[in-house]
Amino acid sequence: MANGSRYVGWCCAFACALALGTVDGLLVDITYVESAVAKGAVCLDGSAPAYHLARGFGSGVNSWLVHFEGGGWCRNVTTCLERKRTRLGSSKEMATQIAFSGILSDTPDYNPDFYNWNKVKVRYCDGSSFTGDVEEVDPTTKLYYRGARIWQAVMEDLLAKGMDKAENALISGCSAGGLTSILHCDRFHNLLPLGARVKCLSDAGFFINEKDVAGVGYIAAFFNDVVTTHGSAKNLPSSCTSKLPPGLCFFPQNEVKQVQTPLFILNAAYDSWQVRNILVPGGADPHGTWHSCKHDMDQCSTAQLPVLQGFRDDFLKAVAEQGNSASRGLFLNSCFVHCQSETQETWFSSDSPMLGNTTIANAVGDWFFDRSPFQKIDCPYPCDSTCHNRVYDYPSQA
Repeated sequence: MANGSRYVGWCCAFACALALGTVDGLLVDITYVESAVAKGAVCLDGSAPAYHLARGFGSGVNSWLVHFEGGGWCRNVTTCLERKRTRLGSSKEMATQIAFSGILSDTPDYNPDFYNWNKVKVRYCDGSSFTGDVEEVDPTTKLYYRGARIWQAVMEDLLAKGMDKAENALISGCSAGGLTSILHCDRFHNLLPLGARVKCLSDAGFFINEKDVAGVGYIAAFFNDVVTTHGSAKNLPSSCTSKLPPGLCFFPQNEVKQVQTPLFILNAAYDSWQVRNILVPGGADPHGTWHSCKHDMDQCSTAQLPVLQGFRDDFLKAVAEQGNSASRGLFLNSCFVHCQSETQETWFSSDSPMLGNTTIANAVGDWFFDRSPFQKIDCPYPCDSTCHNRVYDYPSQA
């Protein structure tokens, strides 16, 4: 299981590194929230939290997009110590400039609805989707589990920089950051002025509680360890923790129904990260039978495809159980991909993924500005010719 734990964190980090490595787009400098250190709101290694801010202009000066970086989670001392030495555990290891593209682009041709907003990318260095808060620090490991404090400190910093006057605001995130935008959705709304239009977008953050191909509840045990290690229970919505064990309240299917703020769920029904780490983690496939399939869906056998279709069925069922509130947005395509808002080719370009002839960017924009609702679910694989499916060509880490 230890190898599987590392793999869960590593894979998400890999996906996000791809997004961070985008060469097109505006280069934005890092901002360290030094004032957070005195409040104990620090990364795993005790360094200051950080974000990148591109100021809005024109009609967007009082509109704010706050996007949370993804990168998996650490579940115990061993994996958190490994993470502490990377950019996902220390702001000392972060690039001081990153490129903004996709939903963070400053060009109207690439990002028609949000291009001139104040755009923030919050860096991820706590390993708990910004939920942890343990006061004690072990003098041996010197690990700080303070994700919830980081969230609060960053929000306070942004409010002081003009977000307190926001007329429009959207929090979003990819992967573990997409989970962040669900878990903190209502809390974010409560920080903004009365009368502001405030909504939330989760990109590839709807992780489901599914047993793996060996019949083991690997991801449930993993999330339980994350919540226990980071002391997350008190920062998860009480509407869930009053009814279920805290580890289960890390799953959006046990959270979304209680979210009051309008929420848009953007996800692939065959989410490539979930297939590789929830459905087929390394420990569930000791002989490598699934290796080719879980790295390239086109390589799945006639025996494996029905298992993936079953995963899609369970995913859609988990989403359907959240109800179909008119304020809810939904873009569930049948692609083998993870995160689609951060890269230009999947967010808004001439060959971007579409549902009902609508790109992701237009679907989110129409929903945010109440131009039209958007709730669409794709037909099963392999019907969608607009997909940008990922092929993972690196060796398995599990």
